[in-house]
Amino acid sequence: MRFYSIHIMTPTPSPIDSLREILRPDQIVTEKVDTIPYACDGTAMLREVPDIVVFPDSVEQVVALVRWASRTGTPLVTRGSGSGLSGGSVPSKGCVVLCLLKLNKIHELDAGNLTLLCDTGCITQSIADAAEAAGLFYPPDPSSLKISTIGGNIANNSGGLRGLKYGVTRNYVMGLEVVLASGEVVWMGNKCVKDVAGYSLKDLFIGSEGTLGIITKVLLRLIPKPAARRTLLASFNRIEDAAETVTDIIAAKIIPCTLEFLDQTTMRCVEDFAHIGLPTDAGALLLMETDGPASVVDEEARLMSEIARRHSALNVVAAADEQEAVRLATARRSAFSALARIKPTTVLEDVTVPRSALAVMVRSVEDIARRHNLVIANFGHMGDGNLHPTILTDERNEEEIKRVHAAMHEIFAKAVELGGTITGEHGVGLAKKAEMKLQFSDSSIALHQTLKQAMDPQGILNPGKIFSPAK
Repeated sequence: MRFYSIHIMTPTPSPIDSLREILRPDQIVTEKVDTIPYACDGTAMLREVPDIVVFPDSVEQVVALVRWASRTGTPLVTRGSGSGLSGGSVPSKGCVVLCLLKLNKIHELDAGNLTLLCDTGCITQSIADAAEAAGLFYPPDPSSLKISTIGGNIANNSGGLRGLKYGVTRNYVMGLEVVLASGEVVWMGNKCVKDVAGYSLKDLFIGSEGTLGIITKVLLRLIPKPAARRTLLASFNRIEDAAETVTDIIAAKIIPCTLEFLDQTTMRCVEDFAHIGLPTDAGALLLMETDGPASVVDEEARLMSEIARRHSALNVVAAADEQEAVRLATARRSAFSALARIKPTTVLEDVTVPRSALAVMVRSVEDIARRHNLVIANFGHMGDGNLHPTILTDERNEEEIKRVHAAMHEIFAKAVELGGTITGEHGVGLAKKAEMKLQFSDSSIALHQTLKQAMDPQGILNPGKIFSPAK
């Protein structure tokens, strides 16, 4: 008699099965119709539909997900609201999209130390509102502040309309909680105004676009709310006059809260969209805002008005009240939305040059548009040299899209030639990855790759963004 042993094969758990050991069913999305919204961010012509989107609601779940990804070799692409403009949260092949919108609590507002501790899924506007309710002020104000998360702002080191006077997101981050690629949780920073112990590790993660770690909490610096604010609108025939006005305002030792620029194309689109009475026959528009003590605000507003008139301003008007000032600022924030109504595809770009090169850069963009037969609107933060050339096109027109890419490359190259950068606030992501060589030497890019390899040896955190892995 012979005896046979029977081996029962245990089926290998699928990725979904192992994820269900970490998350509840309502935190895992796999139906294609439901994952399509997570295929892209605000960047044109970049999309990849993910197979799986997960929604952790605690740091412990994020840790478990990172350890699972490390164990299975699965890439993780972290995402907030998806309002980014560089393709930084566009999924990669075979990845799991890790959406942090459920991590959205404000844990503490410490008025004595002027700090706010919150999860990184908090919407930027909610942070500004919490500060306002306490009589305080959180200055960074990207145009997407009503929908963007503070985690996304940190990942891209976002700026905004008030960047000239108050700086960018980095200037308000005092501490970070980060889940590393190993699954370890680290805290860096504190409420101290002064702290020079060790490397400034938090600055390594600010602007890293999710490639070095997953930021889960942030300690933000708040400041006292300005006592008064005054908003002015100046119109000009020539863009050069607007640029020279900006230069002379700064030379007069005035640092306004806002110095925003719209060209005629943008102005007309915004007026058609918002109906606020902009002078659409002008060649350029400056939105100027000063804040601080009431006496200082009055004097700075008077001086800015004089400087604008000295540079042939067609008209300079002051907002009648706070409501009108908010309406003007809101109109400027709506520039992207207004332009997006014109053509099926809107390519919103982002370059920064020294203020002294602004007029040259603006004229260069106009010349590039003419040579490539494209419609390129232009607006941005003229006070800090940050412009947003915006190409209105149709991605279904392959021949035109070739011209779009050629024009974009020339715009980046011109900005670098003038001593500027390929991105002032949107980040690199996928959209500008190829342009990094314009600004960085091979050794500088290699240093980026070395840091990435050290922090994320398996390459599971937002792979392929900013630069390619070292060969």
